[in-house]
Amino acid sequence: MSREFPISLTPPDWLVRNLQPQQAPLNRPAIARAAVAMSLPLALGLATGHTAYGALASMGALSGVIGDTADAYRMRILNIAIPQLFGAIGVTLGAAVYGHGWLAVTALTLIALASGMISTIGAVASVSGLLLLLNSVIGAGLPLPGAWWLAPLLMSGGGLLVLLLALLAWPLRSGVPERTAVANTYRTVADLLATCGDDPTAGYDAARRAVTQSLNQSYDLVLARRARHHGRNPELTRLLAQLNAITPVVEAAPAVHQSGRPLPPGIRDAVRNLAHAVETGYTGPIGLDLSAPTSETTRAIDHALRHAAEVVTAPDIDPRGIDDRLGRPAALRIRAARAARNVLLSSGSWRYGLRLALCIGLAQVLVSTVPVPRSYWIALTITFVLKPDFGSVFSRALLRALGTVAGLVIAAAVLSAVPRGWWDVLVLLLLAPLIPALTPRGYGYQTMAITPVILLLSDILNHQGTALLLPRLVDSLIGCGIALIAGYLLWPESWHTRVGDRLAEAVADTARYVESAFGTPGSSGAGTEVDAASRARMRRRLYRDLSVIRTEFQRALTEPPPTGRLAAGWLPLVVAVERIVDATTAARVRVKHGAPPPSSAEVTQVALQLRELSEGVRESEVLVEVRTALTGPAGSVLEPLRQEVAAARAIASPH
Repeated sequence: MSREFPISLTPPDWLVRNLQPQQAPLNRPAIARAAVAMSLPLALGLATGHTAYGALASMGALSGVIGDTADAYRMRILNIAIPQLFGAIGVTLGAAVYGHGWLAVTALTLIALASGMISTIGAVASVSGLLLLLNSVIGAGLPLPGAWWLAPLLMSGGGLLVLLLALLAWPLRSGVPERTAVANTYRTVADLLATCGDDPTAGYDAARRAVTQSLNQSYDLVLARRARHHGRNPELTRLLAQLNAITPVVEAAPAVHQSGRPLPPGIRDAVRNLAHAVETGYTGPIGLDLSAPTSETTRAIDHALRHAAEVVTAPDIDPRGIDDRLGRPAALRIRAARAARNVLLSSGSWRYGLRLALCIGLAQVLVSTVPVPRSYWIALTITFVLKPDFGSVFSRALLRALGTVAGLVIAAAVLSAVPRGWWDVLVLLLLAPLIPALTPRGYGYQTMAITPVILLLSDILNHQGTALLLPRLVDSLIGCGIALIAGYLLWPESWHTRVGDRLAEAVADTARYVESAFGTPGSSGAGTEVDAASRARMRRRLYRDLSVIRTEFQRALTEPPPTGRLAAGWLPLVVAVERIVDATTAARVRVKHGAPPPSSAEVTQVALQLRELSEGVRESEVLVEVRTALTGPAGSVLEPLRQEVAAARAIASPH
């Protein structure tokens, strides 16, 4: 007689989400750069009889490969060169305390504190903080060959080799990545218009999120070109104008979707033609095959498309009429001072720095009191696991352990079957491309690709062969354990969802957006334009904030219960808030193109309901009951908005 097992053998959802590879296109140029940049230094070292020097330079190239993620050439300089400077400082400080016992423990703990605080500034600072600590740990844990200045020089040179390879095509392709990004934004808008009016709305919601992400990326790429230059140039002016010109089309899409009537294919084709013109720099005439508009929504689309066509094909753009839609960034000196002040005064940066310092300090105390061969690997593991923008600490620890095991299997085959010498160059030529190829798939896959490369380079320096494997596995598991206990479980903020305050702030911003959309604008002329630009910036920032919140929720879903389950309960409210913003934009577009405006009482009522919803969910661990009482004229442009607000408040109530 068969028995049923009381426990299902099906893996839990949070584990499946962690192990599921993410979909991403292959970056073939980055793959080729990784192969050349990591194998060439080792080959030169072998050819000149300085194999250890070549291995150090290849190790530095590894950090450059990890940071080689940007499309725009100026962003590549920031993403690779600046972290190399911090890496050079790190290996110098680490080597200075090598073999000094408790002095090394103190030094690495303080460096970890500084690294953690720096990492909270932004993406480039995060990589810089990572390399500062990683290279400090390597310098303090490995006997480096040559004078004190040689290791920093070799490792930085390896990273800068990646940058040199990444910039080879700059003279021929200057501005091409930015134009491609803006053109892709136009294409995502065309895809969005293709879903408008369809039922159900899942396809429209996914397309709208794709547009938000594409706009974010395009604005970031274009504005990053102003890292050192606060003025204007013709190319930058054109790109910003083209991004701003597609914004009215994006704003009209919710109104079209609300109408329930799909757009003619000619409109979508027109947007794709504009995308081709943006990408190629075409400024000749573009024939728009548009039918006569018959409603507020079709008038809005028609007007927005004709304006976009004028901007895309205009031979010259007046920079005085261009606004960034995200606010004009300050000069680099001002932003650097502001970032330093925020880091020193931010409780969040101090908390993260202290978490990282505590974990590194514990690791160094452990290896100072218990004999652990090549103990630097424990601190390296902690540094990667606690990196702030890699996702959930719990997930990273799990994936780090699994990825290390998989990487050790590959390393075992390499170290046992491949003789040292020129064969190592061939192995690096094959293994290095896996790093940029697998990194977009997820953290575990990145760890699997990096582990055999680091072990191979370490073996060239230490000549331990397969004896490295078991200690590396033990060190990785110890590092993951320290990170989970001292960097995760001891900090309730990391394993409680506590996302209510962030979502509540977004809801409050939505209330302000509703008031701005239907407030009293300037009488005419410049005042009205300023108000329109202000509303556009508010909407863009609101969608960007909601996109960040959604990403945080997606990361929380990879946590084990109860965190993942609570995050899953909050996610529908994020979707509801996005639809509220859509409904507000749709109503504004309809009013602008002929619909009767709502009364001030209607606007005040909706804004009040949103603020009450914001207060109801602020700092809440679970969904709480929020009553709603929304009434108004059935034919008002705010009726769809009232329905979305009522739906959001129903979601926020327990079932």
